[in-house]
Amino acid sequence: MGKDVIVACDFSSKEQVMQFLDKFTNVKPFVKIGMELFYAEGPSIVREIKARGHKIFLDLKLHDIPNTVSKAMHVLSSLDVDMTNLHAAGATAMMQGALKGLTREDGTRPILIAVTQLTSTDQQTMETDLLIKEPIDKVVMHYAETAKNAGLDGVVCSPLEAQKVHDVCGKNFITVTPGVRFADGDVGDQKRVMTPAQAKIIGSDYIVVGRPITAAPDPVAAYERCVKEFIG
Repeated sequence: MGKDVIVACDFSSKEQVMQFLDKFTNVKPFVKIGMELFYAEGPSIVREIKARGHKIFLDLKLHDIPNTVSKAMHVLSSLDVDMTNLHAAGATAMMQGALKGLTREDGTRPILIAVTQLTSTDQQTMETDLLIKEPIDKVVMHYAETAKNAGLDGVVCSPLEAQKVHDVCGKNFITVTPGVRFADGDVGDQKRVMTPAQAKIIGSDYIVVGRPITAAPDPVAAYERCVKEFIG
């Protein structure tokens, strides 16, 4: 499995995201389309970016009853995205329903990964807001194992947890890790972070990088720096 840098295109309009992508004339980065852009522009923005030659991670984090998620995933499967996700907290039946809905008639489907705990969540938040008293590391590993047993391809997790996820679930179980920042950058609202170079050492398969690239004075140079540090 090849490693890759996924650029989080957290923009609020088609105009903004296209102006950003136009800067990349020699390479087509793997991009993440999240809630903000998808809700602003709808499915058409996915089709347009895909038509430009980009791989797409559609980051909508579905979480609902199994039947609803299955039907929603069936709709998303027609958008020809490369990866999409849901919340592992939705439990096994929901994840299995998602797989069923996502799989096309010819048997193909996008990569499906589960969110364990958001990178903005720390131990205190988990205990006070969610009433989960177990250590966050144990919770993440349990969610990862549950996702694997449900048939998913991997998880979204902090880069701090990527190596242990591989230890618990196997090296072929994909780890997609946000919360990546350059050593000389601002951590923003993320609480569990790591540099691209550290993420490489610890075994992340994909890293998701947003503002360190999208808000950089030279986004292409920032992207190239990130690829160099993470992939080499």
